[in-house]
Amino acid sequence: MPFPRSSGILLHPTSFPSRFGIGDLGNEAYRFIDFLKDGSQQYWQILPLGPTGFGNSPYMCYSALAGNPLLISPDKLHEAGLLNDDDFNNLPEFPLDKVDYQQVESAKIPLLKTACSNFKANHTKEQLKAFEEFCYSKAYWLDDYSLFMALKDSTGGASWNSWDKDIAKRKPRAIEKAKKDLEKEVFYHKFLQFQFYSQWSDLRKYANDCNVQIVGDIPIYVAHDSADVWGNPENFCLDKDTGAASLMAGVPPDYFSATGQLWGNPVYDWKQLEKQKFKWWVQRFEAMLDYVDIIRIDHFRGFESYWAVPLGEETAVNGKWIEAPGDKLFETIKKQLGTLPVLAEDLGTITPEVEALRDKFEFPGMKVLQFAFGGDASNPYLPFNVQENNCVIYTGTHDNDTTVGWYEQASDTEKYNLNFYLGSISPDGVHWDLIRLALGSVANVAIFPLQDILGLGSNARMNIPSFGEGNWEWRYRPEAMNPELSDRMKHFVQFFGRAPN
Repeated sequence: MPFPRSSGILLHPTSFPSRFGIGDLGNEAYRFIDFLKDGSQQYWQILPLGPTGFGNSPYMCYSALAGNPLLISPDKLHEAGLLNDDDFNNLPEFPLDKVDYQQVESAKIPLLKTACSNFKANHTKEQLKAFEEFCYSKAYWLDDYSLFMALKDSTGGASWNSWDKDIAKRKPRAIEKAKKDLEKEVFYHKFLQFQFYSQWSDLRKYANDCNVQIVGDIPIYVAHDSADVWGNPENFCLDKDTGAASLMAGVPPDYFSATGQLWGNPVYDWKQLEKQKFKWWVQRFEAMLDYVDIIRIDHFRGFESYWAVPLGEETAVNGKWIEAPGDKLFETIKKQLGTLPVLAEDLGTITPEVEALRDKFEFPGMKVLQFAFGGDASNPYLPFNVQENNCVIYTGTHDNDTTVGWYEQASDTEKYNLNFYLGSISPDGVHWDLIRLALGSVANVAIFPLQDILGLGSNARMNIPSFGEGNWEWRYRPEAMNPELSDRMKHFVQFFGRAPN
């Protein structure tokens, strides 16, 4: 569906300032929304919100539908009477500019466990009723997730396919026994999800009241070591004996990597999903709309055809394209949920068939200005080639370097082409030049990583694809959000006709 002429900022909640070492859903999140409102921004784009595993990637979560407990605000738990002042006495000093995930877990998990104990001992009737209603309404994913996490904790974090065979294969007696044995731990994980959902719902309402819509990210694939795969193994291509992914997801060699990207996620058994009338996918989209206003589908092309790599391969080179039933899937979703507010991440190797699927359902695609200046006049990302307004234009994404960092490392050709296109780099910096190009384009929506608004270099980069560690750590400092910056954004969007009506 086409969106109005508008703009927004890309920022994951982990990047907020916080005295707990990681951004959360507390006061700085509300302050950021105020900044968006003051700057006449209408969108806040985030990355997936799920609980992350090794490498801390929000694209490799233990659940497609659960929230990351590390995003829960202890200050909000304090306001709710679940923590007291003394609980915060021994907080360590955290890095100001990045997340040390190990240090954060060591400090934050005890606070969350204390809050859970206090809830069990001192909850009000209203709190208990809200908790029970949440557990009932989300049972279709929450029951599997909470038991999965309790089992994972009890096995020292081992992957589900290395658990006791009867548990791994979900034999009913073994599952019932595990539920009884791990009753306290299951309650704890349900409590965390209740708190996350409550805090996120309050924050989303505040954003919507400020005329800010949240753009959420739905990765096409889920992690192999997840409640989704353990709870629904029939939906995935798995080895029947070991439970390992028999076909792994990824992409062939591209702009980002000469050997492609081997993600390791199991690909879907689309024939099985189709037999179920895509129930799992319909529920996933429906659940996402409990969290966000607009859904960005990551790796959209995988719904038309997907790159599948056999088990045992160490790179994505030796894969093959397999056709997917995206048309049937989105028709089913449309019939059951109506026309969805969806953006399609259509970067990389895009075929006419992928474009046809995107356009049939009027999903806006993506344009990235950092890709625009490496070729000739036919480059589809050059602003004058962005002739379709039903798209979203970015300076860069979470997978790109910051614009300042990109320009510093750009080829001579890219620098020459950009300088020639602009006339010269302005005194304000190349980041404002690309922001201005995006805002002045015909694209209905323009979105910028906050790092580009702040003019930061490569040290503020969020992710380097194919690197397993050191990503997803960047944070900004509280003083970065100031009236001068929001006034500047407001002036830009007003000049380019993107201010709210």
